[in-house]
Amino acid sequence: MTLRELKLYAKTKGLKILNMKRENIIRAIQSLEGNTPCFGTSKVKNCDQKNCLWLQECLYYYNRLNLADNEQ
Repeated sequence: MTLRELKLYAKTKGLKILNMKRENIIRAIQSLEGNTPCFGTSKVKNCDQKNCLWLQECLYYYNRLNLADNEQ
């Protein structure tokens, strides 16, 4: 989902997303939908929500962050 599509989706959910980063928008949507706002956090290592709309992007985002941290 592009950032533009994500912002439109968030707006349809009634979220105010001015100046929010992508990961924070997704976490806000997760909370609104009654789910744990865990996108991109270490919870992905033990994630049991296989039907999550964000799962693949979450795994990618988390791994990318950890790779960057390990390079420093």
